[in-house]
Amino acid sequence: MHVHILGICGTFMGGIAAIARQAGHRVTGSDRNVYPPMSTQLEALGIELIEGYDPSQLSPRPDEVVVGNVMSRGMPVIEALLESGIPYTSGPEWLARNVLRERWVLAVAGTHGKTTTTSMLAWILEDAGLSPGFLIGGVPVDFPVSARLGEQPFFVIEADEYDTSFFDKRAKFVHYRPRTAILNNLEFDHADIYPDLPAIERQFHHLVRTVPAGGRLIVNASDENLQRVLQLGCWSGREGFAASGAGGALWSAQLPAGGDGSTFTVLEAGVARGEVRWAMLGAHNVDNALAAIAAARHAGVPVERSIEALSRFGGVRRRMELRGTVRGISVYDDFAHHPTAIATTLDGLRRRVGAQRIIAVLEPRSNTMRMGVHADALGQSLTGADEAWIYAPADLGWDAPAAVKQLGARAHVATSLDALLQGLLSTLRGGEHVLIMSNGGFGGLHARLLESLRAATS
Repeated sequence: MHVHILGICGTFMGGIAAIARQAGHRVTGSDRNVYPPMSTQLEALGIELIEGYDPSQLSPRPDEVVVGNVMSRGMPVIEALLESGIPYTSGPEWLARNVLRERWVLAVAGTHGKTTTTSMLAWILEDAGLSPGFLIGGVPVDFPVSARLGEQPFFVIEADEYDTSFFDKRAKFVHYRPRTAILNNLEFDHADIYPDLPAIERQFHHLVRTVPAGGRLIVNASDENLQRVLQLGCWSGREGFAASGAGGALWSAQLPAGGDGSTFTVLEAGVARGEVRWAMLGAHNVDNALAAIAAARHAGVPVERSIEALSRFGGVRRRMELRGTVRGISVYDDFAHHPTAIATTLDGLRRRVGAQRIIAVLEPRSNTMRMGVHADALGQSLTGADEAWIYAPADLGWDAPAAVKQLGARAHVATSLDALLQGLLSTLRGGEHVLIMSNGGFGGLHARLLESLRAATS
């Protein structure tokens, strides 16, 4: 079958393409911007890529078109598709129909930590010799790809609450029908899609409704919003996790006094099951680990085996990823783009580096951030840094200096990338930790900063 994918270079749709190719289909696709690394990954799989959305790409006629959620009515190729009568579907629906229907699906949902927890869970199953299929919305260190078909029966998927397509406004995750579902946390996000928190809670409850009675919900016991979702109805077995033990969680953790999360003991019903020693840090990653351990056990992996696997877990690109160190100045790349994620990431780094200076650099790039929905919480989320720099281009749409006013002289706002780079260079003395946070490429700021630091020392 010839499958043509519109919007193929996004992480999710690129993963669909890779899985379709592994399943034996001829796959082609197009995107507005066809560029590495996704373009080279797809071309290496023998997938033909087309730049742009000209309607001519529908000739010769494919057997089916998979439509990414970046596509919308009015785009020439979409109008041509609707006129043509060619069968079309969304990425989640294609995956559900062609792959997930006969698999034991382990889905990871939540406002924060989806990519990391999905990677942990896939790695645990891989380390246990189960060769799972997976689709991860990021780049896991432990696998050469972010998506693969894998072997029966297990398939691990990052379950996103964003909408499915222009013709299907349900959350992506309602298509996946998991037997094991992790509900990591729930906060208001995606303000371009959902008007308020209750609207997102309803979508999460739609996911809960799809888990069979013999399935398992692995739920953050300390999250009040998730507890409210479950009060709407729950028909499956469930287990709670919370590093703190809050909410009567079955799974909790014991950390050394002042620990940064790099070492902790896993507790089941208060009984120690083993110790994780790994390269990760932060209380949020301890929670992620507990969720992955619980989900893996539901799939038959002993707790002790999961703990051993996590001690070898390599992490995920762009999650506190150290990009380089020059003159003792460490530059990190992190995906945080929500106040909660920003605060927990800074807390984890602070516990690791102690009193050493932390410089936080933020690009408010997500749709929700650009709309100013979280502006009132931004200053508080950055209090863990010694200095905070905000990139505020002219089209940001809200008052960045006012948002971080509570930080006083510690806060700086730059209206261009060049000004931001020069400002950083002027404040760095040596020995700092520069935490650069964005859900995009940030104009290559990480590389530019490291290059400038190297040039200054030569």
